[in-house]
Amino acid sequence: MPSESQVPTTSRDVSGWTDPTLDSVRGTETPKDPNKGYIALLGWSVNAIKAAQKFDRRYIVVAPEWAADFCEANKIPFIPWDFERLNDRSLEIAERLKEEGVDVAIPLFEETVEWSGAINSVLMDNPRMYGQSILFRDKALMKRRAQLGGIRVGIFEEAHEKDDIVRFMKRVNQTLLKLDGDPDDPIHVKAFDKAGCLGHRMIRTLEEIEHIPDEEYPLLMESHLDGWEFAVEAWIHDGKIQFLNISEYVTLGYSVFVPATRELESWRDLITKQIEKLIKTFDIQFGLIHPEYFVTADGEMYFGEIAYRPPGFKAFELIERAYGFSAYQASMLVFDPKSTKEEVENFFPKEVEGARGYAGCFGVYPRHRVVSRLEMPKETTEHPYFESHELVEPREETVPDRSAFGTHWGLVFFFGDDPIKMRDLLKAQEDLHFYV
Repeated sequence: MPSESQVPTTSRDVSGWTDPTLDSVRGTETPKDPNKGYIALLGWSVNAIKAAQKFDRRYIVVAPEWAADFCEANKIPFIPWDFERLNDRSLEIAERLKEEGVDVAIPLFEETVEWSGAINSVLMDNPRMYGQSILFRDKALMKRRAQLGGIRVGIFEEAHEKDDIVRFMKRVNQTLLKLDGDPDDPIHVKAFDKAGCLGHRMIRTLEEIEHIPDEEYPLLMESHLDGWEFAVEAWIHDGKIQFLNISEYVTLGYSVFVPATRELESWRDLITKQIEKLIKTFDIQFGLIHPEYFVTADGEMYFGEIAYRPPGFKAFELIERAYGFSAYQASMLVFDPKSTKEEVENFFPKEVEGARGYAGCFGVYPRHRVVSRLEMPKETTEHPYFESHELVEPREETVPDRSAFGTHWGLVFFFGDDPIKMRDLLKAQEDLHFYV
């Protein structure tokens, strides 16, 4: 449990922040085992905190100062830290956690991946871990490392200005032997170190390049791959895969469900071999990885990118709904250097066979330029697979222009026993109006 220095008591009233659903408030928190690892959670996630409270590892949250009142009100061990760019003060948090007795730092968001590498390099006396964390964030370095490991990737280059993108697009289409009058093959541009679809644009014409703001450079440019895109969540312990989930995208940036359909699961053996190659190439000994791949029409598998943190679109929550185990606790288990092989093996169910059903979610984007209220479609709420949603009433009437792939306004969750029905249901949500 936290010491007095970890959860300071002050004269201000923080009772308004109390969350009665937390075990630390209800007095039902799982006792912690002093023989197991002491874990630092980097970033803010109430679901991760709830999972930690139900797990037998000691934990401490490292998050920005604005989380202090909530942590104090709910008896959550907490150290304030602003995750700015790594700088000369970066060693302070590593040394502080080392003095606290922490064994490992777990990144919860993309912005804390480098921090976890820097901190763990101190906690575990392994300087290479910081360099490894940079590979997980810098998409250009990531793809070069993958190439060195013999992993198939598309064509890619860095862009520092608009002319770089123009040249790249022309070269790609020249390579594809395009003739005058043929439509150009699209390319993709992405931010070097952002998560998911943030900063991701598909460029189909040279004119679209003019719409990219100068502040978004430098960017990574990639050739377009026609194929089936999917994601993997793999928990790794002692350099070996302990559990591998395949998340099936229905439409990238809109919808996903787990486990995958039988059609995609038929690729599991090949996917597993690719993940094993990834583990070897990036020298991953422990933790959770979230790589994305393409399978092309001729059966070739291309590496997209890899993340060393929980996926977006509430994938951890979907996995827990489908399988019954906490994906957050799974990460704490495989990150913990004091976890035993037997403990890890006994934690996970059998892939696919151990699932209780199929869990999916849909990210809602307003389809009107001006909206006044939230109105859930009957086609959604009356479907037997519908479970819940996180949508709220609009704060303003004018819907902002979407930048690149954009950010959804909230998720709608579904659960059922047929993956084909789930896939078709998620696809059908794209034609419905949630904001009118």
